[in-house]
Amino acid sequence: LPFYTQLLVHLAARGVPCPAPVANRNNEYLGELAGRPAVIVSRLDGASAASPTPQHCAAIGAALAELHLAARSCPLRQPHPRGTAWCVAAAAQLVPLLAPATAGLLADELRQQLASRPGSLPRGIIHADLFRDNVLFVGERVSGLLDFYFAGVDDLLFDLAVVANDWCTVAGAGVDADRCRLLLAAYHRRRPLTAGERAAWPMLLRAAALRFWLSRLQDRLLPRPGEVVTQRDPTVYQDILLA
Repeated sequence: LPFYTQLLVHLAARGVPCPAPVANRNNEYLGELAGRPAVIVSRLDGASAASPTPQHCAAIGAALAELHLAARSCPLRQPHPRGTAWCVAAAAQLVPLLAPATAGLLADELRQQLASRPGSLPRGIIHADLFRDNVLFVGERVSGLLDFYFAGVDDLLFDLAVVANDWCTVAGAGVDADRCRLLLAAYHRRRPLTAGERAAWPMLLRAAALRFWLSRLQDRLLPRPGEVVTQRDPTVYQDILLA
């Protein structure tokens, strides 16, 4: 909790529309409720966009760039908890549980990504889970960015790829190129993408798809005792990798 709390304090102070932790009379953010750690945060207006429009895609691109810029000066750092090392470990657990064809696809995809992913892209604190249900809108204005519990340091472009794979996907038609262009253009206006990032974009889309394919397979095949997790369809991300 200390990292996430201080990150939210830092971002909120710089105008990022995220839940702002509220300090107590001793200027402390972390407290205790019913014997467990607790933080009181501000309430944000708005509602999520279950079926985002192209304008929503542009708005979230701009908001993500502003988040990345604001997070640059955050003094705390931690690795992205669902980064490359986690993917390798999760794949090792899952391969024995999958049908041979699916296991082969997973092993081949991971091998290719480990060999091909660029190692010198701009890095910083990323949200890492900015799905449609983690963003609030008032009209077409982003009013809230939620659920920072996978945040950590990784390639900034990975964060944008996570967003593209969810926000720019049209049911039955895959990733929509026009929505992707709006997303990328809005982001680029605030934090210009480097030539290396532009070249790496297809690979990072695959990296983001692999990460969520793995986590959804894990939730389905290796549920943790006592944990209530909303089951989401892993084939959505398998299909992106097969497209």
